[in-house]
Amino acid sequence: MSLSIPSFFCVTEWPVVDKNTIYGGKELKKGWRARQNMDPRLVILSRGPQLYSTKRIAQEAEKAGWDVRILDPLSLTVVVDDKGGRIFHKGWPIKCEAIIPRIGYSITDRGVPIVRQFERMGVIVMNSGDGIIRSRNKLIACQMMSAGNIPVPVTAQIVSWEDTNRAINRVGGTPCVVKSTQGTHGAGVFLAHTDQHARQLVYQMLERGMRPLIQEYIKESHGKDIRVLVVGGKVVACMRRRANGDEFRSNFHLGGSVEKVEIGPEFEAIAIEAANILGLEIAGVDLLESEKGALVLEVNSSPGLEGIEKASEKNVAGAVAERLNQLLKSSNQDDGNLSADYRNQNNSKTGSFSEY
Repeated sequence: MSLSIPSFFCVTEWPVVDKNTIYGGKELKKGWRARQNMDPRLVILSRGPQLYSTKRIAQEAEKAGWDVRILDPLSLTVVVDDKGGRIFHKGWPIKCEAIIPRIGYSITDRGVPIVRQFERMGVIVMNSGDGIIRSRNKLIACQMMSAGNIPVPVTAQIVSWEDTNRAINRVGGTPCVVKSTQGTHGAGVFLAHTDQHARQLVYQMLERGMRPLIQEYIKESHGKDIRVLVVGGKVVACMRRRANGDEFRSNFHLGGSVEKVEIGPEFEAIAIEAANILGLEIAGVDLLESEKGALVLEVNSSPGLEGIEKASEKNVAGAVAERLNQLLKSSNQDDGNLSADYRNQNNSKTGSFSEY
């Protein structure tokens, strides 16, 4: 039987092995060196290890001194017992100092409980479970930002087909935007040019069990917006996105183009405050340029980095790694948020072979 112990996985007792058992020598030595060197351990929760954003964050975190592993959140399990709760991967309990969730919209319900368990374990979490949930629900995000005096387009919730006409009037008439409360990359977002078209879209959404919103159409911002990347309460990059052809949605994933743009202090302050209100360490804040000034359209808790790094020529992933080190330093100073494994071994400066 071949037995290899992946680093990042803790075993409190080593299996009893006879002379016929073959260990994965490279894996054991690698884990031993990591513990001796005491590199802090980072888990990136991502279903796409080959995606640009995931790879860039991993690369920059490794440069910043982190031992990085990318794990599929759907491969992890939570066990709650008299020890409080632990997270396992293929039978091995995970121990790490920090995680970065790259939780896609389609697995929000399954991924967020994993993130919350890491929070309860005292791990540094760059984007909490609550922050992810808030950003994924466009109505909740809009409510919170409006309550925090962040300018947003007028938005009306629809609970029945009969509400449609009243909602259209509340947002200033047609054309108007009809969208689902949940969705990413422009999915479930439509521009209705007439009242009848809006009613048809609402009816179809309700029939599919979706929860529609009707939102004010900002004519002067048709087919374009500004994506601002906020990390740790600072703007690290921004770009203007433009829609392709007649498309009014400017999402990069829909074939839109991106270009470098400079924003003023007002736009920066609004983007930073929007991320702060939703409780996000990493946020892609989408701003519309209206006659009234900047309006926050949406906030993305798992923003893509490819378009914005190329357009802005900024090292966004490097800024994420830098913020990670700041959080680690802060946690080390108050000794409150690091895993006990890391604190104890860092204090003693010795590696514990049985705990890695």
